[in-house]
Amino acid sequence: MVPVIFILIAFLCGSLPFSVWLVKISLGLDVRHFGDGNPGAANVFRTGNKLVGFLTLMLEISKAAAPVGLAYFNLGFRGVTMFLIAVAPILGHVFSPFLGFRGGKGLSTALGVWIGLTIWKASLAGVITAVIGIALLTTPGWAVMLALGGILMALLLWMPDPLLILVLVSETLILAWTHRTDLSHRPTIRPWLVNCFFRGKD
Repeated sequence: MVPVIFILIAFLCGSLPFSVWLVKISLGLDVRHFGDGNPGAANVFRTGNKLVGFLTLMLEISKAAAPVGLAYFNLGFRGVTMFLIAVAPILGHVFSPFLGFRGGKGLSTALGVWIGLTIWKASLAGVITAVIGIALLTTPGWAVMLALGGILMALLLWMPDPLLILVLVSETLILAWTHRTDLSHRPTIRPWLVNCFFRGKD
């Protein structure tokens, strides 16, 4: 009974739409009217208020890191139960009952899951490769896939745990679905990189 309750708690934590609530309270706006229309930290930054954007980002990460880290490190959950707890916050964010089961893309929440499971090892690899992807590619969805590839490399090098690999596979499927519009287009290199390449040939 306790594992089931904790899975539900993890889902509920992930479903909390901090981006919608904070922008509404602090700015009187609907974050879903900005950017791509998804409730998430990226669109909070597009409102122009960096402080609210940063606060939202920290909460979006923490709402997954807290329950996952508590379950993994403090309560010692493993196996199928831990897998479900790790995936639950992302599903909660993507299918938030507070928003009629229409949530965000889950990127910040996914990062929180890896902080909860590995502290810094997988999460740092994900952040670094995401930054590289954003710098090199024009389509955010492909940068996300590159970040997931970075996490996979970190897991294979440091923590080849089948549980963590399974969580990553499931997370990849969820994020591929939420970024399906981006992934329907070929990855495109940013113009500055193309210019540097051709300039170097002159």
